[in-house]
Amino acid sequence: MINDISVDRIIENALAEDMPFGDITTDSIFDGTEESKAHMIAKEAGVIAGLWTAEKVFKKVDENTEFTKMVKEGDFVEKGTVIALIEGKSAALLKAERVALNFLQRMSGIATVTRRISKKLEGTGTVIADTRKTTPGLRVLEKYAVRIGGGTNHRYSLSDAVMIKDNHIKAAGGISEAVRRVRKWIPHTAKIEVETTCIEEVSEAVDAGADIIMLDNMDPETIRQAAGIAKGRASIEVSGNVTEENAAVRAMDGVDVISSGALTHSVKAMDISMKIL
Repeated sequence: MINDISVDRIIENALAEDMPFGDITTDSIFDGTEESKAHMIAKEAGVIAGLWTAEKVFKKVDENTEFTKMVKEGDFVEKGTVIALIEGKSAALLKAERVALNFLQRMSGIATVTRRISKKLEGTGTVIADTRKTTPGLRVLEKYAVRIGGGTNHRYSLSDAVMIKDNHIKAAGGISEAVRRVRKWIPHTAKIEVETTCIEEVSEAVDAGADIIMLDNMDPETIRQAAGIAKGRASIEVSGNVTEENAAVRAMDGVDVISSGALTHSVKAMDISMKIL
């Protein structure tokens, strides 16, 4: 669920960053009475995500701006598609343009690559999930875009779920000890996920009572062995250098989730522009 207050804060910070003392160019040219219309246009094919965010940006600059969506959230559009019509004060449109596009382009880029991977996983029983490798301050929007693309969300924050990773294990003295300590602390309703790097660690994590086993950077044969060990005892998540090209190879019987930081940390923004009519 998107929290409007948190999104408003993100947008306000972005606008303050972009024009801390106004827009010297626009304010020099326009007196604030002029009006314009503009189109937002997809300059390449992709999945649209974040139109409502772009609308919020324009409304923040001038609440009287009219923003008409020409496509639906989650639609796949071809190059040249008009995705929105914006009408209002010329100065407001120009001041909001870059921030609105920045959000829309990034969110649409994330949704597009997620959709491509999701399509490759159809029928396998495995889903694609994001990670916490998100742009600082933009996590809520980026994880939303993953869902629009057909993916699912991993934990939003360190407060959400237990994930015992390699450094936790090293500092605690082993998987079993780390799980034991966590189990004493958390409520019975919480699950425990453990990151593993080899079959021996998988066996230890399963025996320790982990609910989810993350297989980090394992090859397909090792993944298959690990899934066999965990079958009926723990869920399996595959992670580590997941790409569009290899995601489907890792989706095999017993693998519940494939998580990929690349969905958010290195995605290419979709090319979208705004043109005054």
